[in-house]
Amino acid sequence: MTPELESVLSGIRACRICRDAPLGKPLPHEPRPVLLPSSTAKILIAGQAPGTKVHLSGTPFTDASGDRLRDWLGVSSDEFYNPDLFSIVPMGFCFPGQDDRGGDLPPRRECAPNWRLPLMAAMPQIELVLTIGLYAQAWHIGASDSRSLTERVRDWRAIFERDQKPRVIPLPHPSWRNTGWVKRNPWFEMDLLPFLKTEIRSRIGSASCNPIP
Repeated sequence: MTPELESVLSGIRACRICRDAPLGKPLPHEPRPVLLPSSTAKILIAGQAPGTKVHLSGTPFTDASGDRLRDWLGVSSDEFYNPDLFSIVPMGFCFPGQDDRGGDLPPRRECAPNWRLPLMAAMPQIELVLTIGLYAQAWHIGASDSRSLTERVRDWRAIFERDQKPRVIPLPHPSWRNTGWVKRNPWFEMDLLPFLKTEIRSRIGSASCNPIP
């Protein structure tokens, strides 16, 4: 990891803005940022925020959503957690808590304005960003794009082919709660996922695995 990225990561790990100077209600627990940035990986996975299981494990996507995402990408766990292959940085670093119905709250609003630009600047090698959900898409595709998630993901090829660096592929959240969405949109599995798997494999090749400790 480069000194620039180490510096940004140290700042994130020490950050307590959501607890001490929050935008709205403070974080309901002690901050525990969960992210795996990389200064060598060409692919960035931009998710939303950690859930309860990830908050406890301290490692991104150690849940059923992670299993489904790895299936979508066509990669093993060792490949997924290899920092030479993937950088995993959500829009909100800490578990945001739950609403009255037991659902996860949106990513904390403090994270992206304070840390997204420094992180991206410290990872100039990123060639492809997989934006999972509306919050990641709003930042990496553009907040002025007011289309629904379905409309954005359906337009994935045009978004990918834009004259921009890094390239972006929009994805729905891999939560099993979205199984109905996948069934209602068969083009996702028929068109997008085969392209995604080919694109991922072309960028990571058969690199040897160096999973996180």
